[in-house]
Amino acid sequence: MGKLRRRYNIKGRQQAGPGPSKGSPEPPPVQLELEGSGGHRVGQGDYGRQDQSHLKENGALIIVCALSDKDTLKGVDASNALVLPGKKKKETKAPPLSKKEKKPLTKKERKVLQKILEQKEKKSQRAEMLQKLSEVQASEAEMRLFYTTSKLGTGDRMYHTKQKPDEVVAPGQEKISSLSGAHRKRRRQPSAEEEEESEESELEGESELDEDPAAEPAEAGAGTTVAPLPPTPAPSCQPAPAGMPVPPPPAAAPPLPRALAKPAVFIPVNRSLEMQEERLKLPILSEEQVIMEAVAEHPIVIVCGETGSGKTTQVPQFLYEAGYSSEDSIIGVTEPRRVAAVAMSQRVAKEMNLSQRVVSYQIRYEGNVTEETRIKFMTDGVLLKEIQKDFLLLRYKVVIIDEAHERSVYTDILIGLLSRIVTLRAKRNLPLKLLIMSATLRVEDFTQNPRLFAKPPPVIKVESRQFPVTVHFNKRTPLEDYSGECFRKICKIHRMLPAGGILVFLTGQAEVHALCRRLRKAFPPSRARPQEKDDDQKDSAQEMRKFKKSRARAKKARTEDREAEEDEEEGALDSDLDLDLGDGGQDGGEQPDASLPLHVLPLYSLLAPEKQAQVFKPPPEGTRLCVVATNVAETSLTIPGIKYVVDCGKVKKRYYDRVTGVSSFRVTWVSQASADQRAGRAGRTEPGHCYRLYSSAVFGDFEQFPPPEITRRPVEDLILQMKALNIEKVINFPFPTPPSVEALLAAEELLIALGALQPPQKAERVKQLQKNRLSCPITALGRTMATFPVAPRYAKMLALSRQHGCLPYAITIVASMTVRELFEELDSGSDAAPTHTGEGSSFMPVTNSKTHPEIELNQLSGHPFAQLSGHKINCHIPAASDEELARLKSKRAWVAQMKRTWAGQGASLKLGDLMVLLGAVGACEYAGCTPQFCEANGLRYKAMMEIRRLRGQLTSAVNAVCPEAELFVDPKMQPPTESQVTYLRQIVTAGLGDHLARRVQSEELLEDKWRNAYKTPLLDDPVFIHPSSILFKELPEFVVYQEIMETTKMYMKGVSSVEVQWIPALLPSYCQFDKPLEEPAPTYCPERGQVLCHRASVFYRVGWPLPAIEVDFPEGIDRYKHFARFLLEGQVFRKLASYQSCLLSSPSTMLKTWARPTDTSPFLGLAEPVVQGLGAVEADLKVQAGPQQQLVCALAACHQPASLPHRLQPRTESLLRALVAEKADCREALLAAWKKNPKYLLAEYCEWLPQAMHPDIEKAWPPTTDH
Repeated sequence: MGKLRRRYNIKGRQQAGPGPSKGSPEPPPVQLELEGSGGHRVGQGDYGRQDQSHLKENGALIIVCALSDKDTLKGVDASNALVLPGKKKKETKAPPLSKKEKKPLTKKERKVLQKILEQKEKKSQRAEMLQKLSEVQASEAEMRLFYTTSKLGTGDRMYHTKQKPDEVVAPGQEKISSLSGAHRKRRRQPSAEEEEESEESELEGESELDEDPAAEPAEAGAGTTVAPLPPTPAPSCQPAPAGMPVPPPPAAAPPLPRALAKPAVFIPVNRSLEMQEERLKLPILSEEQVIMEAVAEHPIVIVCGETGSGKTTQVPQFLYEAGYSSEDSIIGVTEPRRVAAVAMSQRVAKEMNLSQRVVSYQIRYEGNVTEETRIKFMTDGVLLKEIQKDFLLLRYKVVIIDEAHERSVYTDILIGLLSRIVTLRAKRNLPLKLLIMSATLRVEDFTQNPRLFAKPPPVIKVESRQFPVTVHFNKRTPLEDYSGECFRKICKIHRMLPAGGILVFLTGQAEVHALCRRLRKAFPPSRARPQEKDDDQKDSAQEMRKFKKSRARAKKARTEDREAEEDEEEGALDSDLDLDLGDGGQDGGEQPDASLPLHVLPLYSLLAPEKQAQVFKPPPEGTRLCVVATNVAETSLTIPGIKYVVDCGKVKKRYYDRVTGVSSFRVTWVSQASADQRAGRAGRTEPGHCYRLYSSAVFGDFEQFPPPEITRRPVEDLILQMKALNIEKVINFPFPTPPSVEALLAAEELLIALGALQPPQKAERVKQLQKNRLSCPITALGRTMATFPVAPRYAKMLALSRQHGCLPYAITIVASMTVRELFEELDSGSDAAPTHTGEGSSFMPVTNSKTHPEIELNQLSGHPFAQLSGHKINCHIPAASDEELARLKSKRAWVAQMKRTWAGQGASLKLGDLMVLLGAVGACEYAGCTPQFCEANGLRYKAMMEIRRLRGQLTSAVNAVCPEAELFVDPKMQPPTESQVTYLRQIVTAGLGDHLARRVQSEELLEDKWRNAYKTPLLDDPVFIHPSSILFKELPEFVVYQEIMETTKMYMKGVSSVEVQWIPALLPSYCQFDKPLEEPAPTYCPERGQVLCHRASVFYRVGWPLPAIEVDFPEGIDRYKHFARFLLEGQVFRKLASYQSCLLSSPSTMLKTWARPTDTSPFLGLAEPVVQGLGAVEADLKVQAGPQQQLVCALAACHQPASLPHRLQPRTESLLRALVAEKADCREALLAAWKKNPKYLLAEYCEWLPQAMHPDIEKAWPPTTDH
């Protein structure tokens, strides 16, 4: 209201005219002149009556006033003489003003003042803010792309753009709409006047908003004036005034780059309503748009979500609906396990309502992929094989790496390869999308690895569908008897807590079966009538209530603090004191209690598939499900109905020694990530509880994540596969977690010894030598070995077995060695699932084929494997029977007898455990590979089926390499002959040469621990043949083994006998040879065209003496001498034998010491002398000295005897020089030299014949007509 009040002298305060604008020139000053001649005061109206010359002087206005005293006052004096009084006024003192105390501001006044200060601050910053906004203001072209939402629902078109009045439409580009009624609601174009009015109204609205809402007091601004903001000058066509700079026209905003428009693709999927409702419950459905936008904008995306979020089944469907499988492209999904690949393909096909021809799978041995396949689930090894054939994966548009957190070896290799394939495809304008899906938040190995991904990929986190899980820790951690602690905890859970399945985690198969037996004995299936069951349940419920009341009273008396909010169920199992049932002993749970039946099932990886499927079925009515499993139940399988998890905190892992190759199973603590995965099994369908049998302090010491598999196993098979992909420098490969340099060196040394890689070039510097050792190229044998999907040692055996009809047997042996655990474990801890008959369970006694006529001996009569088939016995062993140990002993004796039968006698027995495998597979295949036969003879049916599939795959691979072999899988395969068994032993020795062991001799026994022990080149400790081996009592001198397992001792498995004379012949790279023996003398082999000799040797690193054998003559000067001798004698070419009698000197002159050449100058320029043999570095690299180097060694060691004349035999020197010049030390090299020069060696040979025979020699040269 204060602003609207009329103030005093409002007219006098008004300005006469508009003030000067900012920036205009200042007006001339006003000068006031007072003169005495004029007696009147010059006013404003007198200006028109005076002369203009008196009024203006130098552009300034002059006012002249005349005074009575005739004095003239010019200008404006500070004492203003016009109003001075005539008399001096008396000065009076004003009364003193009373000083008023300044009152403090009230709360309201303080708020008002604060608002005023804030408004001043905003006002002072307004100009700066407007300037900043003008810098980022959108151009007019961009503003036309926006639309207002103020007219939504009023009938106006939302996407109608404002048409310019001067816009000209080119002919033929008019927008045509054929929709009926499209022009019915055409918007009327506003006229120019309406546009101006709307702009003025907008400006008025803006000016009203700019006004200050609270007026300042007039006194505050008395000395200052605030100039208004100058209006924005409108563009005009008038010329600028003279002297004023012409402002440049505003530059037009550059047009924004438009992204290429892509048509939206949507592939409809006809899902059922029930399936759609289930999909909507998954957490990942809410992240579909985020995931698809990230996939569209980035080539590599990481999706991180816990198990149960639905990423495995839904992300492929997102990509399918977005059109990534169109144009005959495939969406590839890799899984680390074959079971997961098959199950996920079936699940996705069911959800999408598509056939298995569209959503298919491909695993190692089988698949249903067709030309119509659009989504392909496969194992990571299958995709790695496809990369070997098609490196760019041109048929795939998207590749999904699932379960990347498990960090399997092939997953790491695939991620490294695909990181480069994505870049190569982008350069060819064929983009490939890579999705890495992980169940944990361990993505630093991918996002923070610049060698793997130069630009970190985006990470999308998906929440999991997980119910809360309460974790309970033990107060004390059992160090040894954790299995017994698991049993006591299960008993307390089963007796005290509400219904819900129990999942128990143990370390191995033996522990699983032992705990299953104890639980079945403690809680046997109930055989009572239903009425008795109800009575028993009522009694047990009453007893439970009484127990809980007594426990609650005892709880109050304890001095330990308890949380008040703890519910009864949590308190029931919070500590061991709470769980004590007061039965007087810890083994009270062993007493059978039929009133509380427990349905106990084992679960581990080697269990038969039909038995694994039992855990997914609902338990019998009135029982509680209890699954005792290994770590296979952590991530691979989700068991329904699990509410309680008992975690022992241990896991059995296989560890490999990088240098020695010894593998051992060790029980260690799990990682924190694995423990969380185990706890998450309890929260799938309802809130659950996890009981950890260790303290929270121990849990804090666990490692956060388990180490990747590539750091815990040998990598020679990976190195060979990568070398086959032409990746020579493996050390530079972008591994997510690279293996150690020691593991890479050990792998390359093994491949060099197997002949798969070329030896590294020798270098003077150590660094260059190390560099060469890590970049060895692959050989032709190595490429052949890489085509077989087995370990390099076994691939070498297959490559050597194409002789004497050994291929079918070698394939069977390799398949049996690749598949582990062919025989069932028959120890006191084993347990078999009972056979249920009726309400209870009964177990069939051990019988023979007379009581079980499924397989009888007469069915196998007439076939060589008939005597190997054995009798039919039942392996269903009662879990709680007193005769269990006796039956187990009987079963073990029967299996041992069958092994001796399959091993045979004589030469077959020397093949050892591999002959047992060959006989077991042959007998099983002849019997039809039925589960009954496998159970009868202690074989694992699952392993036998896997061997059958692997045999088919290896047979196809061999036929692809050697089509003329024409192999097939013969179910009626005949046993090998004795000669074939000998060849198989040699083939196995060549493949397992680094796994050679020698029995410790009696004279070498220093301690009792070396009795019946073996010594290996890489181990200082003794190793023994495993008691289950067929050669356990034979104890051959030399054996080769498949692997060494470390338990209480180090045991060799897969043992086969080796003859000592085979070692230097089959394993020359592991032997250090002496110089050739003089007796027996070197000979010439006409079949091979080589010079042979006998040499003794020792085995590397251990120095085992080996007998002398006939081998190729070592490269050197002596090799040329012996070849020249055999050439002169006519053994190389028969045509020269007719001239032997006419020779001027005996051919043996080439070997005489006095006939050596004395002038060694032509040979000294070849290389520096190198000592023959394997040095410290050469022993590791298995490289022998070159021929020229050994030649220089021999020549440098020669000295001319003083008593002999100079150049005694010049013909020997000339012939030797000619042979060395062309490196003709064998028949093939000599024939190659004659192809280049037919007159080669003619002059040198003529020196050995009389002059008269030279024309005949020249006519018949070269003497190769008979060859």
